[in-house]
Amino acid sequence: MADAFNEFDQRLRRIDRSRARLKHGYVTIVDRDGLIVTRPRRVRRGVPLRGLFLLALGFLGFKALLMAHLGFGIYDDRVRGLQDGPAVEQLGAVVMQSDPVSAYIAQQIRPYLR
Repeated sequence: MADAFNEFDQRLRRIDRSRARLKHGYVTIVDRDGLIVTRPRRVRRGVPLRGLFLLALGFLGFKALLMAHLGFGIYDDRVRGLQDGPAVEQLGAVVMQSDPVSAYIAQQIRPYLR
């Protein structure tokens, strides 16, 4: 009799674990034999790399647009002006420094701005 209770408890634990995995959502799939099966949805964890890539690409585009619009000399003068300010502006100066990728993009789009 105790063996039957242990099997029942194990079955209940297994059902509870599978229900806990379904907490984040589920997907219903039809198996090869036609049985409809509910499986847990994958939980995405970590940093979304695609979003970070698009953010970096947009930032480079913004810097290139500023360089093309202001001109390289004026842009560099304004970044040097940021270097003399408080810590936040100094950090901004480091981030906004001219880099080869932004300079190349600025050279390519500059004829279209004038």
